[in-house]
Amino acid sequence: MGPNPFIGVMFHWLGGLASASNFIPFRGIKRWSWEIYWIIQGVAAWLVTPLLLARMLVPDLFHILRIAPPESIGFALLWGCMWGIGGLTFGLAIRYLGLGLGYAIALGFCTAFGTLIPPLWHGQMGIIVHERSGQVILLGIFICLGAIAISGAAGYSKESEISEEVKAEAGERDFSFVKGLAVAIFAGIMSSFFAVGLDAGKPIAEIARTHLAHAGRADLWQNLPVLVVVLWGGFATNLIWSSILIIRNHSGAQFFGQPGSNPLGTTTTTGSTLVEVDPLTLTQRIASGVLIRNYLLAALAGVIWYFQFFFYSIGQTRMGKYEFSSWTLHMASIIIFATLWGVVLSEWKGTSLRTRLLVTCGLFLLVASTVVVGYGSYLKANQ
Repeated sequence: MGPNPFIGVMFHWLGGLASASNFIPFRGIKRWSWEIYWIIQGVAAWLVTPLLLARMLVPDLFHILRIAPPESIGFALLWGCMWGIGGLTFGLAIRYLGLGLGYAIALGFCTAFGTLIPPLWHGQMGIIVHERSGQVILLGIFICLGAIAISGAAGYSKESEISEEVKAEAGERDFSFVKGLAVAIFAGIMSSFFAVGLDAGKPIAEIARTHLAHAGRADLWQNLPVLVVVLWGGFATNLIWSSILIIRNHSGAQFFGQPGSNPLGTTTTTGSTLVEVDPLTLTQRIASGVLIRNYLLAALAGVIWYFQFFFYSIGQTRMGKYEFSSWTLHMASIIIFATLWGVVLSEWKGTSLRTRLLVTCGLFLLVASTVVVGYGSYLKANQ
């Protein structure tokens, strides 16, 4: 199957929807601390699901990993570890900025660095800049960055407009634009190394492509073994930090029912709702049904998270010679759907018309950026 950038854009949109939706199950988790459900979703997202799907869809998966160049495996793991640091701080950015704005700012920096580092590393920027198709793609990238700047302006405006009660109702009790901005910038830069890890794993994908061809299977799945390796690196980083937090906060017993506090949960903190709370329930062990539900929600969040890169890996195979543009498409798609989730979850409730217009303008430009990048890839594929 040859390049088809517009089909690729559709796959990237599906990946964006999955990524923007994976934090939703976290909001239903009750009386668990962040580090508990984070590591559970990590096991599902970075270990179990990638191995299961790659094993199902790619023949001789473990043989491919054994014969892959050691340097490719090593660099994919290294950049996966770097990305893992970004993933950790990304969750903190969501906590401080909310779903819509946190995604917009963090992924904005992730977009720029993740898109441009691979072609810069391979010395391709000179060619890209001088070709019409490359110029169109770069225009789409700049449109995306402009949209993110507008989203940031909306967030700054939001902080001064909404009350603490509204923030609490939307699950944003810790909203802080200044703290969130600093964390989101760092998280976005570090998260961009996922794209670098995928680029480092191309030799693995080439071996997988050969095996798929011999087995008569579609080359759509060639990047799944690369995802397995990069995600191993990310899991290592997250496991270390989550373990440190569990030890420091003495929260390990929460796996078995000891109560904690979910910083991403929604709550109301004023009015008659306080009367309805029994103080004894705040110290009682978590009921078995609630505990099982917590495990299921955390695992579901992880599975949904993985599908962002499942669809990303498929979309990348359809983007043609300028596949580096896939990262911009993926990030823009995530921000689009995260912004829409922010609207659905009333994160912009109580803001002014000016702020809502900024959000709408940013969303419109993000959609436009995906179309422009897709068109640039289409031009390259038809040269």
